[in-house]
Amino acid sequence: MGQETVDLSVQLGSLTLAYPTLMGSGCYGSGQEFAPFVDLSRIGGIVLKSVTRQPRLGNPTPRLVHTPSGMLNAIGLQNPGIDFYLEHDVATFADRPCTMIGSVAGFSIDDYAYVCERLAARREIAAVELNISCPNVASEGETFACDPRLTARVVGAARATTDKPLIVKLSPNVTDIAAIARQAQDAGADALAVVNTVRGMAIDVQTWQPRLGNVTGGLSGPAIRPIALLAVYEVARAVTIPIVGQGGIESVSDALEFFLAGASAIGIGTANFIDPRIPERIVDGLAAYLRQRNLHSIREIVGRANVGFANAHQYEGDED
Repeated sequence: MGQETVDLSVQLGSLTLAYPTLMGSGCYGSGQEFAPFVDLSRIGGIVLKSVTRQPRLGNPTPRLVHTPSGMLNAIGLQNPGIDFYLEHDVATFADRPCTMIGSVAGFSIDDYAYVCERLAARREIAAVELNISCPNVASEGETFACDPRLTARVVGAARATTDKPLIVKLSPNVTDIAAIARQAQDAGADALAVVNTVRGMAIDVQTWQPRLGNVTGGLSGPAIRPIALLAVYEVARAVTIPIVGQGGIESVSDALEFFLAGASAIGIGTANFIDPRIPERIVDGLAAYLRQRNLHSIREIVGRANVGFANAHQYEGDED
C-alpha cells in the first residue's frame, strides 16, 4: 500500500502505537474473534473489556437495542472479576501482534486503585484505561466522571499504583467536559478517551415497556459522532495530554474529523460489529490522505481545525 512513506505512529504518554487506531473496550474482545478477518498487526491496539474487583453477572436482558444510526447497550460490566481474569485470561494476550490495553471499572476509589495495580503489574498489559464513565450500571456508574473532584481522586489513586500509561475515559453526559478533563490531567492521566456512550433509552410501543432490561443504556454509533467530535474539540483546547477521539467513527472521513479537532488517536467501537475490516480501511485511507497532501506524519494534522488547540500545543509538523 506504500504506507512506508508516511508515519502513522502516535504517542500516548510513554506508550507508542504503530497505528493511531484503538479498538473500543467491549467491542473487540481480546482480538481473537477478529483475527480470522483482520490483520491485528495493522491496528494500534485493543482496549480490553472492563474488569472489576468482584465478578459481575451484568444487567438483565435484553441488553442490546438497535436504534436509527446507532445502538443502545446495557451490558452492565459483566466480567469474571480480577482474580479469575488474571489467572485465566491475561496470559492469553501475550501473543497478540498489537498493543493490549487493560480497562478498569469500579464502584469506589479503592476498587479502581486495587484493580489497576493488579492489572498493570502484568507484562501483557501495556497501559490501563480507567472506565470512570459507564452509563449503564445504575447511577453510580457515572458518579466519578460527572464530578471533577471525584475524577481527580480516582485518577490520583490509580496513578499512585503504576507507572504505566493511564487513559481516562470521560463521559459526554456532563455540563463541562473540559473542566473534568483538566482535573484528570492534573491528577496524573497520560491520555483521555473522549467520549464514552451517551445515555438513552427505547420503549416498545406494543408492550408499553422499556426495551432494555436495565431501562436505560449507552447510545453508540454514528448518531453520537457530532457530540463526540465537539467534546474532543473542547477538551483539546483545555488540556495538553493526548486525546483518543471516539464515538461513531466508521470511515476515513470520520477519523480525519477527530484528528483535525485535536485527537491524537481514534477509538473504533460499534463499527466493528458492522464490518471487521473498517480499522484496516481507515489506516489505508489515512496514509493515502497524508500522501496526497505531501505530509509525512499523522501528527501534522492533529488540531488543525481547532483554533484554540495551538494555545496549549505545538505542532510537531512545524518543527521539521
